Amino acid sequence: MNPIVENIKSEISKVIVGQEKLIDGLLIGLLTRGHILLEGVPGLAKTTAVNALAGSLGLDFKRVQFTPDLLPSDIIGTEIYDPSNNTFKIKQGPVFTNLLLADEINRAPAKVQSALLEVMQERQVTIGDETFKIDLPFLVMATQNPVEQEGAYELPEAQLDRFLMKIVVGYNTKEEELEIARRVANNGFGKIEQVASLLDLERIRKEAMDIHMDEEVEKYIIDLVFATRNPNDYGMEVVAPYIQFGASPRASIDMYKASRAVAYLRGSDYVSPVDVAYVAKNILRHRIILSYEAEAIGVTQDVIIDRVLTAVDIP
Repeated sequence: MNPIVENIKSEISKVIVGQEKLIDGLLIGLLTRGHILLEGVPGLAKTTAVNALAGSLGLDFKRVQFTPDLLPSDIIGTEIYDPSNNTFKIKQGPVFTNLLLADEINRAPAKVQSALLEVMQERQVTIGDETFKIDLPFLVMATQNPVEQEGAYELPEAQLDRFLMKIVVGYNTKEEELEIARRVANNGFGKIEQVASLLDLERIRKEAMDIHMDEEVEKYIIDLVFATRNPNDYGMEVVAPYIQFGASPRASIDMYKASRAVAYLRGSDYVSPVDVAYVAKNILRHRIILSYEAEAIGVTQDVIIDRVLTAVDIP
């Protein structure tokens, strides 16, 4: 593993116990410049992990609590009248940062959610007649609570597709939770120190994107995505009625990039099918639209992806 990556993980471990997949997911997002959607019940250190990542890299970090009364201008900014010189000036919103934590993003109405679309895809914001570029790196880390549905709004498919990965954050093990309790009781959480610069981040990002990928592994990625669109072609007639729409072309692009990042994080100089399988669920689960029949009997996207991984031949 790269020493810079080791140092970043070491800093995050000062305040986070366990949750390796969450930490890996945040690092993959940084290396690929992809946005991350985190889903999990409250209290699983989602916000703490993002904050620790920003601190270890010296990045600017802002957090927005999404609520039903939030307005688009609360996110991107607005024009404010200045009576002293009879002009309007721009007040920039919290999207002008490096790491934006959109907490409980599904609590805000569609207008607010759509306000993020331009900045997530184009890395720019339009306020009035002016367009502003967002400084890189820029990542949106959004969280949503899967339990409470009252007062929540479903994210539109177009916005979900902008997220590189959807990571489901689970509970810690018994041993990890005991360690958390001990640290809290004894004030045993360390202070996050900056251990890498923007130049370091850009260097390891380029190294990760230069990782070799064999043509057979490339075809494996495409087959996984196409299996969600044409399940009958891959011997998955049983689950075909449960898929309304398969994954988009962005899934192929993002799986390609994320697989390289995973190989880099594990210290390899090439991508293996294991790296592809490691990110498959996170890349695909928010891009597969289920049929009403699937929802009626409780078939989930993860069930479909498990079948896809079994059906597609490993190179």
